[in-house]
Amino acid sequence: MNIRNVDLNLLVYLNVLIDEKSVSKAANKLALTQPAMSNALKRLRDLFDDPLLVRAAGSMTPTSKALSLKPEIESLLKMAEAITQPSEQFNPATAEVTFRIMANDYMESTLIAPFITEQLTKNPGINFDVLSPSDVNLQDMEKGTIDLAINRFNGLPRSFHQASVWRDNYCCLTHPKNTFLQLSSLDDYLQKEHIWVNRAGWGPEAAVTNKSGKQKLGWVDEALWQLEQTRKIRVFTRHYMIASLLCQSEQLIATLPRRQAKLLTTHTDLVISPVPFQIVPIEVKMIWSPLLHHAPAHQWLRRELLEFAKTVADR
Repeated sequence: MNIRNVDLNLLVYLNVLIDEKSVSKAANKLALTQPAMSNALKRLRDLFDDPLLVRAAGSMTPTSKALSLKPEIESLLKMAEAITQPSEQFNPATAEVTFRIMANDYMESTLIAPFITEQLTKNPGINFDVLSPSDVNLQDMEKGTIDLAINRFNGLPRSFHQASVWRDNYCCLTHPKNTFLQLSSLDDYLQKEHIWVNRAGWGPEAAVTNKSGKQKLGWVDEALWQLEQTRKIRVFTRHYMIASLLCQSEQLIATLPRRQAKLLTTHTDLVISPVPFQIVPIEVKMIWSPLLHHAPAHQWLRRELLEFAKTVADR
């Protein structure tokens, strides 16, 4: 028997017929006409090759076949009811769940770490697994094994859902004795030595193989190329946090997103100053698989992270 050819509503009818032992009573209970119920019983008899209910002593009596089917039908109907019930609301205070989030260290330090800190006491059953871009590939995201990826992305598959986390302006981070602070002009900026920091997308970050100025090095250098200028890059790194250590040197400048720079100045004596040319603000997005889009827990995570992101000021 091919299940595709079976009207599963017939099992509902049979369950009620066995309980009521009457075609007319079963029809009333199911809001059907008596002819419709009689037709259903005929189809059931053909389906199971058994009379199922026979008239005896003035009523309809289930056959042994019908009685043997009864517990199996009830089990199937309970399962179907459970499957078709609306999903329970996600309660973060009682939930036991681990969220897996991919982010570079800029987003880890400015958004993810303070967000997790806020959740620790409020929602004790929620755990986090924070991964770096090199830990994750596109297939991980497509399968939904990673809940969210938060970063600056150059290109995204059309199937992914996305939301903007924030836009961040750039600024210069330096040692307070760096002579750049005395003039802070474009010429002075170009004469100094720089820390290049970049981490976009996911997967291994390509090595910088060409320092002649022809290789694309990111938004800061693209903005300089618009002015037909290049800076002297002394250190290339994929980690934003290392900039605070490197800037302990009085001769280096790091040009960073302002939220990251602000955080680094809270733990050091480093200072922030304006970039002496225009750079398009960096846009950070969160992306997720369509497989997770309607999951209540995932909806809660996205909503809470985006609301928390609004509290992280860039000024």
